Amino acid sequence: MPGTDASRTSLAAIAELLAPARPAVAEQVLRAHDDPTGYVRAHAARLADRGIDGPVPDLPWIALIDALDEHRLLAEFDWKEDPEEIRGQLVGLASRPSVDPWVLLDADEMLLPTEAFLHGCGRHYREIGAALAVLDIQSDCYPVVCLRGSRADELVSLATCAGFTADVLGAR
Repeated sequence: MPGTDASRTSLAAIAELLAPARPAVAEQVLRAHDDPTGYVRAHAARLADRGIDGPVPDLPWIALIDALDEHRLLAEFDWKEDPEEIRGQLVGLASRPSVDPWVLLDADEMLLPTEAFLHGCGRHYREIGAALAVLDIQSDCYPVVCLRGSRADELVSLATCAGFTADVLGAR
């Protein structure tokens, strides 16, 4: 459950997993967990874009997403995003794999709706040892991170322990 010591520990571990060389990510997440009112005050403009004007139970998860985005470690897609836009944002991630999975896409995949396209991308990332995962915020968007494929299950488990949901794309 968000707000507990176990949640705090899991959130810190997720921040370290997804942003190992960027301690500022964990600092933001833990501030949102430990001092939600202060975090909202400090990040009011950005949170207003999400319709948040006060502490909410998922504030540390939102803080994680926003901090990862600030460090180019997350791309957020609308439910009806164009595949070329998705590709462009994924290529811009600092955490992208060194091998480009885009050469594996065929022309038909570039015509898929957003969710199906993201799952197709996830399958291709898995083929090269990477993983794409969605950090679910109960919205009509897809906050997506890239990480080593061998650590994807760990992310899902840590998110569950923290009281949130992360889903690996292309795993089904």
